[in-house]
Amino acid sequence: MPRLEEITDIKTLQQVASHLEKSTIRLSQENARLRAQVARLRGRDVDPQMELELLKEQLAAMQRMVFGESSERRPSDQQGIEGKSKRPRRGHGPKSQPDLPIEVVSHTLDEVDRKCPVCGEVMVEMVGDQAEESEEITVIAAEYKILKHRRQVYHCRCGGHAKTAPGPARLIPGGRYSTDFAVHVAEQKYLDHLPLERQSRAMGRAGLEVDSQTLWDQIDALARHLEPTYEKLCACVLDNDVVYADETFWRNHENKNTSKWWTWCVVSDDMAVYRIEKSRSHKAAENVLGGFEGVVMTDGYAAYETLERDVPDLHLAHCWAHVRRKYLEAEDAYPELSEHAVKQIKELFKIERETPRAGPGASDEEKQRHLDLRRQRRQELSKPIADGLLMWAGENRGRVLPGSKMGKAINYMLNLWTGLTRFLEDPLIPLDNNAAERALRGVVVGRKNHYGSKSKRGTEVAALFYTLFETAKLSGVDPRAYVTLAAKRAIADHGAVTLPSHLS
Repeated sequence: MPRLEEITDIKTLQQVASHLEKSTIRLSQENARLRAQVARLRGRDVDPQMELELLKEQLAAMQRMVFGESSERRPSDQQGIEGKSKRPRRGHGPKSQPDLPIEVVSHTLDEVDRKCPVCGEVMVEMVGDQAEESEEITVIAAEYKILKHRRQVYHCRCGGHAKTAPGPARLIPGGRYSTDFAVHVAEQKYLDHLPLERQSRAMGRAGLEVDSQTLWDQIDALARHLEPTYEKLCACVLDNDVVYADETFWRNHENKNTSKWWTWCVVSDDMAVYRIEKSRSHKAAENVLGGFEGVVMTDGYAAYETLERDVPDLHLAHCWAHVRRKYLEAEDAYPELSEHAVKQIKELFKIERETPRAGPGASDEEKQRHLDLRRQRRQELSKPIADGLLMWAGENRGRVLPGSKMGKAINYMLNLWTGLTRFLEDPLIPLDNNAAERALRGVVVGRKNHYGSKSKRGTEVAALFYTLFETAKLSGVDPRAYVTLAAKRAIADHGAVTLPSHLS
């Protein structure tokens, strides 16, 4: 057989690939037979067919890893005969821009161009201000300037007293950079994920010579003024009855060797707070959720389960989206079983989408009416689906190897069954933990762009600004306006706390 790198003909490559595939299957079957024989000699009763299925599954998983799609999305049920979706196609036409200011630019003809080519007379403007209009979106680059504050000095004619007009409150006493400038730097780094070194170079192109260490000094000072507001937000999110929780790794480069720390987030409908801890341990979970009484929506991470055992009034609800993900991972080796489980989980989410929810301005009575309706629909529609899934899992648990993808998916669901079905009794509990995963997206992008933090203080500053900016977004207020207002109030009033509701 020729070497693969020497083959250029497509048909020859296909023949070689087919031969390799048949050889792999033959060797897998022989391997399964030998493993079953060894197991019998050791006194274990193992079904060779199940061993073979496991090997096929591992082969399919490797093929999918190399050639398959990474998306978890599946085709909609509403598809045409040819498999094309009937959903309206998303275009790339002009979008409405209600928040942009409008500047009218008038274009007129010079007098020499107003001469009529027919009669030679000078043309005049049409009656009624007739004009053709079109829109063009442009950009005005960021401009840095020096504000020279002149504080007028007053004195009395008697010569006994003099007084100077007060200046603006300073971010740093005697400092040269304004609070607005520091907020701009923080927004660029923690909301737009632009590292300080890149900001420094961009500012240099705009005429401002400043190094990254100076930029860090500004956001560090800004964070110290905002710490009371940050701690208040961390306390407020734990006042909710139901929260979401998740975590992702974060780098702290304080030591010579890169150390993996962890960003923990706790999310409600209008708040997202973050703490960066040294570990992913039960102790770290306790630092983040300490004092919380209610329901925490999580994945199946064991630290939360340990915390639930230690805190009597804390209860876990588990995420159906994670369960669905496990079954999708097994669909190559077990397509029929996977399809059944995914379809049933999809029905649970469909029931949730079709159940009306109270709007933001709804009264307490209206909110309670919607909650009662959701509890009723979950009992009538969702509970039979959940009961069917439980029975289906029990019937198929022994038909697959525990170490297979399907065996792991079934065991994952059964081990978390209490938390997965807690939503049936409490209409406030959601079906998934997607809110927490969305709240961590900014952290993940920032981690890729500026590689974590250089010190422990850097992790504290990052957690603070991610909390303020993401909470502002969830609350529907402008992030920069919120952080600017909170900072100026804190500077003027020695640590005054400002919540997003103060802007709405």
